[in-house]
Amino acid sequence: MDRESQINSLQADLLSMVADHLTPVALRCGYSDVPLETNIKWRPQVLVIGNYSSGKSTLINEFLGAAIQATGQAPTDDSFTIITYDDSAPKGSSVYVTEERDGNYLLNDPEYPFEILKKYGEKFASHFRLKKVNSPFLKNLAIIDTPGMLDTIFERDRGYNYQEVIGDLSQLADLVVVLFDPHKAGTVRELQTILKDIIPNRTFDDRVIFALNRIDECSSLIDLLQVYGTLCWNLSQMTVRKDIPMIRLTYSPHAKAAYSNVSDSNTSYLRHLDNQREEVREAVLDAPRHRLDHLATFVETHGRRLSHLLEALLTYRKKRSAFRAKYTLIGFIISMLCGGASVFALNMNKTFAGIDQQTLFSGGAAVALTILVLWLIILTKYFTPVFHKKCLKNLDTLTVIKNQTHRDSWEAIRNIAKNYLTKTGGRFLLKKEFADVRRVCDKGSQEIRETMKELSTIRHDEHIKAPNPN
Repeated sequence: MDRESQINSLQADLLSMVADHLTPVALRCGYSDVPLETNIKWRPQVLVIGNYSSGKSTLINEFLGAAIQATGQAPTDDSFTIITYDDSAPKGSSVYVTEERDGNYLLNDPEYPFEILKKYGEKFASHFRLKKVNSPFLKNLAIIDTPGMLDTIFERDRGYNYQEVIGDLSQLADLVVVLFDPHKAGTVRELQTILKDIIPNRTFDDRVIFALNRIDECSSLIDLLQVYGTLCWNLSQMTVRKDIPMIRLTYSPHAKAAYSNVSDSNTSYLRHLDNQREEVREAVLDAPRHRLDHLATFVETHGRRLSHLLEALLTYRKKRSAFRAKYTLIGFIISMLCGGASVFALNMNKTFAGIDQQTLFSGGAAVALTILVLWLIILTKYFTPVFHKKCLKNLDTLTVIKNQTHRDSWEAIRNIAKNYLTKTGGRFLLKKEFADVRRVCDKGSQEIRETMKELSTIRHDEHIKAPNPN
């Protein structure tokens, strides 16, 4: 078996593991609206975001080698565009769009992992489309071009929740490229919200790269340094990180030649920055190489979070059972005392002096049983709901934060646990599911990493010997 076949086999195993063991629990507990495997079953994806006129479409066109996306100084495209490879086009022909499909096709075709976006409605579907292009650049990946972010646009103006769409797409993507331009260096409000609140909760820092684009529009090196410093400051505020992430400096030589009209500008410094522009290109092309590791991380992350979610829910069940057992015991003791007191009272009352002892004890038992039943009704109707509300109010008591990883996991699933407890009223059984997810987290993850370690030692042209059946 060659290396490529081994990789494909491992990917199939990962998809099967997610579909068989994680998805049923995720759907039942409200962890995900769609099967988890839909997020990882397609090709590697690169999400390109930024404010309007930051050069997203121009950069993509340069990668593809043709003018596939509309470009301009003003906002030119208000659609999310999935750009993928079409291998049916004749080899050696010029690069062009071979096929276009609308959003409803993308959202409903099981080949694509975008079912999760159906919840954003028809307005979003009308701003979602697919382009198939015969560019060799796309042979192993897909690019997602996005509408430019604006400073005064809100969800009600767009007709769908733009920021949440970006969040869901960044969760699907193997790489997120964030572009800035010198004229709005990190000052656009939508971009600030997305970088601060959305992306950190949907993907990992190592899958996000930042680039200051269109630097050819800076009139001099001093101008560029001022813009760069402003962007560093703004980015430190948006990402809430002490260390400022690396910001690549990029521009399109074709765009510079087309619209450069500053005759007195000194842009000779640009020749020293071409390597950073190439770094962005190489990072995009490298996305497929990290796909297998991202799939393994996907299984581990969601397995760990689901395990944590089920652990918290089972902790609630244990506390609830202990609470009910405690109050049932109290009710039993009270009922026995009341039954005994009634027998004693009847014995002391001369009116019932002629009644035999068996009848007296039967009456006492009836009193005890009546009180116990009433107590259990009160327990179910009043005490248990009070306990349930108290647990929802103090949800953090359902878990023990052991380390930062545990804290991050709890922050990701805390509201899911609360919603599930509210929905079910605390009545559920999840022990079997918890054991199944734990096996994936412990044994499954270990086997995946061992296989990946073995693959890393195999050259691309080396074959893996199939085991001898004898």
